[in-house]
Amino acid sequence: MKRIAILGSTGSIGQNSLEVIKSFPDKFCAVGLSTNSNIDILYQQIKELHPAFVCVRDKDAAVKLESKSKSKGIKLFVGEAGLVEMVQDKRIDKVVLAISGSAALPALLKAIENGKDIVLANKEALVMAGPIIMKKAGRKKIKIIPVDSELSAIWQCLKNEEKDKIRNIYLTASGGPFRKIGKKYLKNISVHDALKHPRWKMGPKISVDSANLMNKGLEVLETMYLFDIEPERIKILIHPQSIIHSMVEFEDGVILAQLSITDMRIPIQYAFTYPQRLANKLASVDFCELSRLDFQEPDFRRFPCLGLAYRAANEQGTTPAVLNAANEVSVDEFLKNRLGFVSMPKVIEKVLDKHRNIIEPGLDDILEADNWARREAYKFMHKLR
Repeated sequence: MKRIAILGSTGSIGQNSLEVIKSFPDKFCAVGLSTNSNIDILYQQIKELHPAFVCVRDKDAAVKLESKSKSKGIKLFVGEAGLVEMVQDKRIDKVVLAISGSAALPALLKAIENGKDIVLANKEALVMAGPIIMKKAGRKKIKIIPVDSELSAIWQCLKNEEKDKIRNIYLTASGGPFRKIGKKYLKNISVHDALKHPRWKMGPKISVDSANLMNKGLEVLETMYLFDIEPERIKILIHPQSIIHSMVEFEDGVILAQLSITDMRIPIQYAFTYPQRLANKLASVDFCELSRLDFQEPDFRRFPCLGLAYRAANEQGTTPAVLNAANEVSVDEFLKNRLGFVSMPKVIEKVLDKHRNIIEPGLDDILEADNWARREAYKFMHKLR
């Protein structure tokens, strides 16, 4: 029985993770759950799954949950400090990191320090501090298993292969909801438009990142750190059907690809069961119904966030943390209808241009770069208004 803590259990990845756990009640149990403030969903999860402990990051929401759940005998952790404390519990075997944004970094580092294997569904923490995270995981002999469909695909293709034989890694992308929209029309994109992803049901932040392809750019950085590969060998392919989740090309010309339907429970299940595979009742690819599989190069002019991400990947140091912070601020302002869709990459580029990179940063340097970039992003956005 693997005991799993899910950080962000009320979000899309968290709820899918719980569906996998409920499908294999003899193999997994949810020992810990967390949310930012969605205590209604969390309370239903508590009643159904009876975790040993939960964490609510929003203190006001935590007070409300405590009054509702005090008869359940469940330990309640509160705030960011509570999340860091919760992941240290000895009853946890694996931590699912399904919190979006840079706020996940402290809990991730503490979980690694305490010997917990990581099921990674958070891009931002690895983008910010990839070398530090991977070095800590290596010292502790911790497995970091990605559940993003593209990163999981690469991980599976490389499982029994020599990494120094890689010629290229191909990250596939659906192209998002604006794949066929001309550049001049992008300035009129609304929040409602950006949240309508053609293939995946996701939270608002990752949906916006997918709409302007920053999500794919962040995956370039993830791929670079997780698999220790140079950014010039990481290629992006637009693949609207989202059947091939990624591919790895080796020096002998052989290409391995991972295919499946678009259902996040598939990579989540394998992350839980690794190194085993277990049967499930999910649908599989019907090749006879596939009329075609299309591929095309991404348009860096229409989607400049891709170029900014490659710039950060090449510069490394504190630049990825600055990219991530400026992007988080821009997306948040866009979701609040205070920043236009095409203005997001403009803000990010201005902040990157002003940044003085630290090539081999420590954690304090990364956190300072993150805070600086947020301040600069707000300053520039204020000028745009």
